[in-house]
Amino acid sequence: MSFFNTLEIASSALLAERTRVDLASANLANANSTRTPEGGPYKRQDPVFSSVSFGPTFGSDLDREVRKVEVRRIVTDQSAPRQVFNPSHPDANGEGMVLMPNVDVGEELVNLMSAQRAYEANLNAIQVSREMAQRAIRIGQTS
Repeated sequence: MSFFNTLEIASSALLAERTRVDLASANLANANSTRTPEGGPYKRQDPVFSSVSFGPTFGSDLDREVRKVEVRRIVTDQSAPRQVFNPSHPDANGEGMVLMPNVDVGEELVNLMSAQRAYEANLNAIQVSREMAQRAIRIGQTS
C-alpha cells in the first residue's frame, strides 16, 4: 500500500463526512418547514455510505482488501410526518393539525458530532502519513 493510497482513503472519508454534515445541517435548518416544492412537509435525508475498492491491483493481499468510502446515494426518510395541534398555523387542516417534518433534532445533533469526530480522525490519519513521509525523506537525505 502506498502513501498515496492512505491519502486517497482518508480524503474519501473526509468527503463522505462532509456530505453527512451538509445533510444533517439541511435537516436541522428545515426542522420546521411545512411546505416544500413537492408539497407537504420537509422529509429528512440521510447519506448511504459504501466501501469501494481501488480496482484491480497487482500488489499484496492487503492492497486488494483496503477500501475507500463513497456516498452511494442520498435517501429520503419515508417515515410519517409528525402531527402537531396548532389551529392558528396557516397549514393546519380542518381539525387544527399541522404536518411537521420527520426531523429529530437530537438525532441530527448526534449525527453532526459523530461526523465531526470521524472528520478529525481522518485529518489525523493524513497528518500521520505526512509526518511519516517527511521522516522517510529525511532518512534518505542523511544516507
